[in-house]
Amino acid sequence: MQTLQKAYEARSKKLNKIEKVKELKNPQEAYDKIAQYAKDGYASIPDEDKKYFLKCFGIYDRPATPQRFMIKLRIPGGHLSATQARVIGECAKEFGQDYIDLTTRQQCEIRYLRIEDMPKLLARLKSVGLDAYQTGVDNIRAIMCDPLDAKSFDNVLESHKTLLKLQEMFLYSPEWISTLPRKFNTAITGSLSNRCNAYCHDASFVLAQKDGVYGYNMYLGGRVGVVGKSADIFLANEDEVLKAFGAIIEIFKRYGFRDNRNKNRLHFLLEAVGIEKMAEAIRQSAGVNFATAGESMTKLDYNEADQGRVQLRDGSFGVHVKIPSGMFSGSAMIKVAKLSEEFGDKEIRFDMEQSLYILGVRDTQALLKDEFFKEYKNINSPYFNHLIACAGTQHCPFGVIENKNDAINMSKYLDEKVPLKDARVRMYWSACVKGCGIHGLGDIGFEGCKTKVNGETEGGVNISLGGQLVSEGVEGYTIIKSAPLRYAHFYVESLMLEYKRLKEKNESFERFQIRVLKQYTPAYIGFMMKFKAYTRQNNIDAEIGFNLKTNTGKNEEFEVFEFGRRLYYTLSKKEAYSAYDRFTNVLKNEKLEPIKNLVPNVDENIAKMLDTILATKEDSRAVVFSELNDYLI
Repeated sequence: MQTLQKAYEARSKKLNKIEKVKELKNPQEAYDKIAQYAKDGYASIPDEDKKYFLKCFGIYDRPATPQRFMIKLRIPGGHLSATQARVIGECAKEFGQDYIDLTTRQQCEIRYLRIEDMPKLLARLKSVGLDAYQTGVDNIRAIMCDPLDAKSFDNVLESHKTLLKLQEMFLYSPEWISTLPRKFNTAITGSLSNRCNAYCHDASFVLAQKDGVYGYNMYLGGRVGVVGKSADIFLANEDEVLKAFGAIIEIFKRYGFRDNRNKNRLHFLLEAVGIEKMAEAIRQSAGVNFATAGESMTKLDYNEADQGRVQLRDGSFGVHVKIPSGMFSGSAMIKVAKLSEEFGDKEIRFDMEQSLYILGVRDTQALLKDEFFKEYKNINSPYFNHLIACAGTQHCPFGVIENKNDAINMSKYLDEKVPLKDARVRMYWSACVKGCGIHGLGDIGFEGCKTKVNGETEGGVNISLGGQLVSEGVEGYTIIKSAPLRYAHFYVESLMLEYKRLKEKNESFERFQIRVLKQYTPAYIGFMMKFKAYTRQNNIDAEIGFNLKTNTGKNEEFEVFEFGRRLYYTLSKKEAYSAYDRFTNVLKNEKLEPIKNLVPNVDENIAKMLDTILATKEDSRAVVFSELNDYLI
């Protein structure tokens, strides 16, 4: 604990402005005044309540929709009944312009709410056991779990009951309402498949095996798009899980940093003290000498979205419903409730990709004949099956791009230009650097940003590749920075054309990325995406792409020269130089014949680019791809 105390003292010289706001009142005071605010109107709500205290109870004032609120419901593990789903839908229809957002944390949000309607709304939700307590700001947020917990064949340890006991430790308790330095996200899964982004939370409890015993390994310090670290702790039973959870939240409350809010998550406390010291503190605080970690068993990806359904242990099916970008409606939620009652077992589950399951379905064919599935498919195209997009500028004050429709429009474009079969592509979109669309874990990730085109600022995206949910999770790597949205779909089209050309039977993009793209530097991949878009746009016949094998050793200088050599030959059917050694010409006095002499109608920019890449004097050559980007405009 001494190490934690020293780290805390080093960062305790000042408090951030939110910590000072917290000192103004007990958060419960704001919640207790909702009825009065409803009577007196929006203007009667103090700024501190709108900006902070009401958020403690999941009620968000949204400047993007003036004088309208969003409520973020607490739905443990995404598990809800048909009755609850119907009430959510009715509330959205009656109070929220019939709009619902499904989130990447297995929750849902109702928007466009007036303060005048809030008491009625909260009462309706409470009547079916729902509320939004502690779903915002500096609280322990809703806990994630496998949506098929206790139902699927690959579920080893039933965990949702443990989740509810974890929740009981803090929910509705004044000791825990708004007392943390920052938000705290948690997940628990007892399944072999990772259906709840299990490794990217402040605290994660992941199915593990040690000495023939099934339990949970503990991971710490994850956050949006950042994979947590193993605490080297194995929890053999529910009691140990509860004690370890109690220890880590107490430690975070006591020692978590309260100065710079951008660096106040548990992740940064771990960076300061180290995972070993944190694990030692957890054992000490819990009063249990927990065993060292076993083998983590949650290593598989899940494919229900690609199959449309999954057989459950009782012989029934969970039918998947894809909600593009999580944009749903109250009317549709009511319909889901009705379908669940008519064809299922009255149980509905939200998943981490902003979609849902109708459980207990015996006759899937009869269910899928319903008109509902014309709009919300159980199997969509590979570009939609795993699409994620968080709230953008329309609803979120942090959003830099619109995002949700940007994601849908790109998927529609790719469906038309590069239709795929037997494929799997996870495209995750975040509207800003905060990453609520978990873009860092996508096969292809998009992070909203601002960029300039012809001197004018407009929306753009940073594009990444290689994020993984399998094993212990992998964060993606950036391939293109600040791509204008108006061009981004052309760049991704290039990538999808190469995937389609080179993919093996039933190969996912994730496997394709590992097998083919990982041989190249991120700079080469990003450049090739732009180059192929440029040649398509300008009708240039230059069929050059990725090779299944490369010998450049991920050396960017070698890649640049090899690319130029291949392009020169593709256009002219002649080698640029008579002999090569380690990606340069052997005969130093041999002059490059300009490509224009060999291909008179060659594109001017391509000609200049080849002159730059293959210049006779080595010290005049481009050695990084960023030197070539201006030729592709």
